[in-house]
Amino acid sequence: MSTDTADTTGPASPAGRPLLELRGLRKEFGGRRTNVAVDDVSLDVHEGETLALVGESGCGKTTLTRLLLGLLEPTAGSVSFGGQDLATLTAAELRGTRRQMQVVLQDPYSSMNPRMRITDIVAEPLVTHDPEARGRRARARTRQRVGELLEAVGLDAGIQDRYPHEFSGGQRQRISIARALALHPRMLVLDEPTSALDVSVQATVLDLLADLQQRLGLTYVFVSHNLAVVAQVADRVAVMSRGRLVEVGETAAVLRTPRHPYTRQLFDAVPVLDPRRGRRAAARASSPTGEAGR
Repeated sequence: MSTDTADTTGPASPAGRPLLELRGLRKEFGGRRTNVAVDDVSLDVHEGETLALVGESGCGKTTLTRLLLGLLEPTAGSVSFGGQDLATLTAAELRGTRRQMQVVLQDPYSSMNPRMRITDIVAEPLVTHDPEARGRRARARTRQRVGELLEAVGLDAGIQDRYPHEFSGGQRQRISIARALALHPRMLVLDEPTSALDVSVQATVLDLLADLQQRLGLTYVFVSHNLAVVAQVADRVAVMSRGRLVEVGETAAVLRTPRHPYTRQLFDAVPVLDPRRGRRAAARASSPTGEAGR
């Protein structure tokens, strides 16, 4: 990768090898005219950290997250989770690995069947992966587990018999998070989880995610366009452009002194009240230390 970047593998993990390892990952689409969506991506994600993946629309973020979840097969390269190369796993082994990595999507309503009650929506991963959660005899036990999950995300366990349209956007996103937690995953891929929410609701969802990460030891891959959110939640940030990683580093360092021209261009596009303040002011406005108000 011929770019001026920080080390894509990040700092040494105190627990040994990373939870997620991407090596030389490439994904091509098309026939005669090949479209390279992901090109030579190598990246580590360590247990318990939040890695933010940023870049403009069409840069390859969505394709990369599908690759790391095992939903797409790479054209070249490898994805390893917990030390296991996904390409070498049997169908049964891959099924077990997928329990450990779940996804929360941008629009929670579109990810829910409007004809299903909340209890069935949240229990869907349990029913799919755990034979003991199926059948009438398991119904009471499953409802109890769903109630616990709903309470864990700040909702009342008594909402189980209601439908998705009866809830606000923020409540639906909490329901999506509860569903993602059903199988006790080690990692969550959060695909723009707050971009469809009002600013005040965004803050409560971000607080919830931070609390869950601390209590459950979760690892997050956080896809976002919002640099202010990235500054608040991410330990490290990976910047994508045209399918490649152009810069990876500690969030504060990348926001303060971006090395790659594309990263600087991305930050320059952040709206500020006074355009003369430029990129440095935009980065300060995104800083969790609140330097913009000084």
